[in-house]
Amino acid sequence: MNSDGQGSGSDQYSTLSAEHRNELEVKRSRFITVLRRVETEDDARSLVADLRKEFHDARHHCSAFIIGADRTVQRSNDDGEPSGTAGAPMLEALVRRGTAAGVADLSDVCAVVVRYFGGILLGAGGLVRAYSDSVSSALQTAPLVQRRLMQLFTIELAHDQAGRLENELRADGIQIVSNDYSVSGVELTVALPAGEPAAGFPHRLASLTGGRSRPEPSGCRWTDLS
Repeated sequence: MNSDGQGSGSDQYSTLSAEHRNELEVKRSRFITVLRRVETEDDARSLVADLRKEFHDARHHCSAFIIGADRTVQRSNDDGEPSGTAGAPMLEALVRRGTAAGVADLSDVCAVVVRYFGGILLGAGGLVRAYSDSVSSALQTAPLVQRRLMQLFTIELAHDQAGRLENELRADGIQIVSNDYSVSGVELTVALPAGEPAAGFPHRLASLTGGRSRPEPSGCRWTDLS
């Protein structure tokens, strides 16, 4: 991802590791921001529905969300605020959130700002700033995690090979996904970052097993990095 939030086929991105809340007061109006990790548009709509029940007496429940590794799904809703004064600035705050130097790659996140009107009109400019600042402030303290596309490999091993090989692979920083023992042997599934590390794995495995085991590609999955 580049700093403008344009997708570039990246094999990693940032997302929330846990739901997060933050509150701002602007001229007596309360702006309660809730951030939740989502994987689908239905997940995002469920958050809005949950908060409509929790804050049933609030005037507005404005929302914005970004979904997908390349952030291809981006939506926002003003929920009764003047057009363009709530959802759009909230979405912009999500898109522009920096996660590293020169990187803005936050995705799979929904933000909902619940507003309790305080009796003082903020005007269009004031609303834009308030909704943008609400999401930006929440993101400053939100817990984030990196997700990375991992290549999965399955390895068939004899029982007497499994323990030593698992230790060697862990020492190499390779993630062990599962180890299924049966009478005939052990089926080990490992995950490596997609690309060059995965491409070099067959040679590494051959050197560890004396050429007795070969890895079989078994798909890809997105994984949270610890």
